Amino acid sequence: MRVNRRQILLGSTAAALLGVTRPVRAAKDGLKIGVPTAVTGPYADLGNQAKRAIDFAIDAANAAGGVDGRAVEARYLDTEAKADLAIRQGEKLALSGFNILMAAIASGEALAIGPQLARWNALYVSTINKADDITGKSCNARMFRVNHPDSSDAAVVQPWLKQQKQKKWAIQAADMAWGRNSGESFGKAAKADDRTIVMESYSPFGTNDYAPYIQKIVDSGAEGLWVALAGRDAITFAQQARQFGLLDKVFTAGVSFIADNQVKTLGAAAKGIVGIINYSSTLDTPANKQFVADWEKKYPGTQPTNFEAETYVGMQVVFQAVKKADSVAPGDVAKAMEGTTFATIYGDALMRKEDHQLVTPNYFGYVGEVNGVVRPIIDMTVPADVAFPPPNGSCKLTA
Repeated sequence: MRVNRRQILLGSTAAALLGVTRPVRAAKDGLKIGVPTAVTGPYADLGNQAKRAIDFAIDAANAAGGVDGRAVEARYLDTEAKADLAIRQGEKLALSGFNILMAAIASGEALAIGPQLARWNALYVSTINKADDITGKSCNARMFRVNHPDSSDAAVVQPWLKQQKQKKWAIQAADMAWGRNSGESFGKAAKADDRTIVMESYSPFGTNDYAPYIQKIVDSGAEGLWVALAGRDAITFAQQARQFGLLDKVFTAGVSFIADNQVKTLGAAAKGIVGIINYSSTLDTPANKQFVADWEKKYPGTQPTNFEAETYVGMQVVFQAVKKADSVAPGDVAKAMEGTTFATIYGDALMRKEDHQLVTPNYFGYVGEVNGVVRPIIDMTVPADVAFPPPNGSCKLTA
């Protein structure tokens, strides 16, 4: 029998996803991924990034014969990054058979979906949601996270902050679970290092006019500014902050604030901003180099962003868990995930049994130029055992 060359991709992205490749066998149930994510609204760009990563992983897997012989497909429904809509769309997906869910954008969406998972007979994998409660007090036996939470970002902030001279800091963050968690985490890190928080401000999702917030920052006398904004909110704030001269007056850093697509949109306006970088396409691991090379073939002229890469890690984990479980039933896949070490683009990473958090390195850096292109550049790596503090005991997993 003649073997299709696409089914033998040893060392390729498909092999990294699956471990091995086999022809699709119709006798096995297909793997159906449900994606309740933002297709419209202020976080639409983030939702589209998640979609690109999921499509990329699915195409590679199916070209290689499927996930352990199972054809893979995804269905997307728009949540507009709203928690109530995420519940409705998540239920539609789960009850139509697309019950391995992932890639909602706002943390509030994941926190709303979590309590419904057992009733829906579903599983949820966070690839973008950062609120600590997801793997903390609101944890769930059927909810897992592969991306970096606020607590990991805070662990990166602490060693970085010790190197900074600014004593008085302001916080500008999104008025949602993630933004408030991030503001609280930064505040704790700052106070532990004898810094003073002179102002905290939380702007509504989709704010268009940041002038009042910028004026408050200026009036506070802050020497440093910590920003926790993402998507269109981050771009709007950065553009207006540059226009009003804030970024020239106040040293500015943040989390999700210098994400790849935001930096691409801002261009030179983003230069000099520093912050947490959860992933970079320059990550020096064999798996990431292959991932980036394959990504550039599928999406010419682009490199994977941090949100795309972390969503791809979610697909890596799901695919390997399905293979380990020899099942696509959400309960079986959840058991296969718990306490398992997965091959990822970061390297081998443990999905902690205690709180269902994947443990990976984390990074800090700045916006500069590489070969004439403005982009985030890593200049500090925090190893996984430091970047992820041990579980704090707030997670009490229940079925």
